[in-house]
This record gives sequence, structure tokens and C-alpha cells, in this order.
Amino acid sequence: MTTALRRYPVLVALCLAALFMIVPFLIVTVNAVKSPSEYSRHGPLSLPHGLYLDGLKDFWQRVDYTQKLVNSTLISGSVAVLATALSVLNAYAIGIGRIRGRTWVLAFFVLANMVPQEALVYPLYYLSKQAGLYDTRLSVIIVFTVIQSAFGTYLLSSVLGQFPREVVEAARIDGANKWQILVRIVVPVSRPTLGVLLVFFFIWTWNEFLLPLVMLVSNDNQTVSVALGVLQGQRLMDATMTNAAALLGVLPAIVFFLVFQRTLTRGIAVGAVK
Repeated sequence: MTTALRRYPVLVALCLAALFMIVPFLIVTVNAVKSPSEYSRHGPLSLPHGLYLDGLKDFWQRVDYTQKLVNSTLISGSVAVLATALSVLNAYAIGIGRIRGRTWVLAFFVLANMVPQEALVYPLYYLSKQAGLYDTRLSVIIVFTVIQSAFGTYLLSSVLGQFPREVVEAARIDGANKWQILVRIVVPVSRPTLGVLLVFFFIWTWNEFLLPLVMLVSNDNQTVSVALGVLQGQRLMDATMTNAAALLGVLPAIVFFLVFQRTLTRGIAVGAVK
């Protein structure tokens, strides 16, 4: 064991990190299919004697989980696509177009990423009220598209800043305009990085709680994370239903991550090789 720690410290650290992430998920899953009586008698670490699905059913019906799932998927998917597209356009102008004041523009995006969401709550609430977008999914999509694209612009600007100028000049000599260079050359070459941003933007938006809590007050527009927080605040759930709610809240994001795992791995590997 000591020899393995000395030879493969990074591998051992990764295994421990994976263990710390998997074990809580397994505990939540086990308790989600456990009856309240089993939980009270044997505790949270015992294995269930059978599958008790009433907690999952009760939570699903109580919060109208189908509607919440549609809202979260629509908002997160829209933000992921729009924020990635906006990041590409901004980074293309900054990294390849070399606009004036490039350093100050990048500094602005860095500062935008450092602003806490608590400082944005009241201005966004007031603006959405004035624009007539309060309590609409569109308002949340617009807000998180701008927030996520700030990080995407900063990341892609550094990537496109190293883009070979010879390729761009050759395309211009062949008669390609700026839009054709972006669509036919820059985007295909940057596709692995864009895939990473797409996955991250989806998961980050899915897990957001504060701004959707403020911006979405009606049950028909709430996301999964907001529904979980509101229902737990009402103190109407036992321990098994709480675990069922946590499982249903995190499971879609895990499924999305597993589906696009190859895209994420390919993007990271290409970035490491570059």
C-alpha cells in the first residue's frame, strides 16, 4: 500500500475523491427506496429489505415533478446552447478579431465572474419587473445566458487567441468573409472545447437555486432545485422522502453527464495535447 502511494499518488487521490463522491450518492439511493419504519429502526446505513417506492411516488406527485423536470431541462438546455453561441461570438471578436482594448474587455469578463449572485438579486428583480418578464422562464434563461457566457468568453478568448493566424489569412485570401471563417474553420476546430462548455453550462444552470427562487414564484415555472428547497422548507417530508427528493433532483444531471462524458473527455484531452 505504501509503495502504491509513492508510485501513483495522483491515481490514489483520484480514487479517494471518487469514493467520497460515490458513497454519499449510494447512501441517498439506498435510503430513497427504504420504508420510514426501516429507516427509524435500522438507521441510514442499513440495507433495505425490499424496494419501497412510495416515497418517490409521493414526492413526484406532491411537487408535480414532471413539470419541474421540463422547466429545468428547458432552461438549462437553452442556457447551455445560447451561452455557448454567445461565448463563441464574443471570443471570436476578442481572440481573433483583436478588438481594441482587448485586455480591458477580458478584465471586465473576469470581474463579471467574481460578482456574487446575492448582489444581482435586486437589480435583476427590478429589471424583470419593468420589462414584464418576472416569473417567466425566459427571464431566467436571459440572466444565466449572460452569466455563463462571461466565463465562456474569458475561456474561449484565451483559446482563440492562440489560433494559427496563417489559417485565418489563408481563408481570407481564398475569399472567405468573417462569418464563413467563424462557421467553417473556427467552430469545427474548437468543437471539443465548445462541447466541454456546453456540458458545464447545463450542469451549472441545473444546480442554480438563488436566482430561480427569486425570479420564479409560481409552481408552473419553478425548477427542480427550487421545488426541492421550497418543499423541504415546509417540513412535510420524512427522511425517506427527503432522500427520494435528493435522488430525483440530482439524477437527471448525472444522466446528462454520463451521456456526454465522451464529449467532455475528448475536449479535456484535446486541450491537454494543445
